[in-house]
Amino acid sequence: MVTQTPAATADTRGERMVLTGKVTSTKMEKTIVVEIIRLVQHRKYRRVVRIAKKFYAHDEKRQAKPGDTVRIVASHPISRLKRWRLKEVLASSASAK
Repeated sequence: MVTQTPAATADTRGERMVLTGKVTSTKMEKTIVVEIIRLVQHRKYRRVVRIAKKFYAHDEKRQAKPGDTVRIVASHPISRLKRWRLKEVLASSASAK
């Protein structure tokens, strides 16, 4: 008797990491730079410190503009620096060019 296993779906694979941040650059082809700011408590001084990190994300439709608030999701490596994909634009910037 042969047993079949169901194909791997998003539910069985687990949730992908999702981050929310602000677009700082769209000067590359189909690539955006998203800055994620998080608050971390300093080990020694116990003060809350802002940590900013930049992520390169793939924007296939080129819909994100600088200043937009976007949600990105973890992906397979697309290039040397890109490991994220644009999921959605949450808020559009009024000062976008």
